[in-house]
Amino acid sequence: MIVDSHVNLHGEKFAEDLDDTIVRARDAGVGPMLNICCHLKDIEAVLNVARMDPNIWATVGTHPHDAKDNPDITAETLIALAQDPKIVGIGESGLDYHYDFSPRDVQKANFQAHIEAVQETQLPLVVHTREADDDMMEMLQTAYAKTPFNAIMHCYTSGQRLADAAAEMGFYFSVSGIMTFKNAHDVRQCIERMPKDRIMLETDCPYLAPVPYRGRRNEPAYVVEVCKALAELFNWTVEETAQNTTDAFFNLFTKAKRPV
Repeated sequence: MIVDSHVNLHGEKFAEDLDDTIVRARDAGVGPMLNICCHLKDIEAVLNVARMDPNIWATVGTHPHDAKDNPDITAETLIALAQDPKIVGIGESGLDYHYDFSPRDVQKANFQAHIEAVQETQLPLVVHTREADDDMMEMLQTAYAKTPFNAIMHCYTSGQRLADAAAEMGFYFSVSGIMTFKNAHDVRQCIERMPKDRIMLETDCPYLAPVPYRGRRNEPAYVVEVCKALAELFNWTVEETAQNTTDAFFNLFTKAKRPV
């Protein structure tokens, strides 16, 4: 069994073949999946996917790109939505200075609300970070020093210094199809230094399809290629990689229940 810890199955990219997509994932050996909420307006669509299958769960949150659409979001709003039994994490949220689709001060305020929600609920925080290492480190460390919490650095491609700080706080990491890209040497070097018991797999589908599917719509079945790449990097068997990354998922997302 392989877990895909970060999917986006509720959008139009899967509107025509969602059922078949899930069947292909199961046929490929992919079991549990975590469907990610990137905008509060999508929460019912996100949950509807999770309700299709006992081994699909969901998060609630607002992506930094969309923070401008929810500038007054509060921790209380997120906490209330997180009471749904299918919601096992909060996010994805964070800072993205590459595109700056939302003003940076709005991104920070939005992210702070998510941090406060996980501090209250003790659900894990799904963190998005891109070209914002210094501010991200400062926000996480300041909040953690006040009230410790759990988090996963999703699809991690940022710097080593931030990765080391996140690891020091006990955070987890997820690796994606990016690690299979020919020129992703820095990403693979960073992965080699991550705590091996705190790494999980993801597709971030429909984005970032791994080699040999690069350029296509990504889907959960393709997480098998990420599993193979991580196995090769760590000199693990594919079976060991599947087991270790599955254990990491359920160790972090404790509200999710392992398949019987």
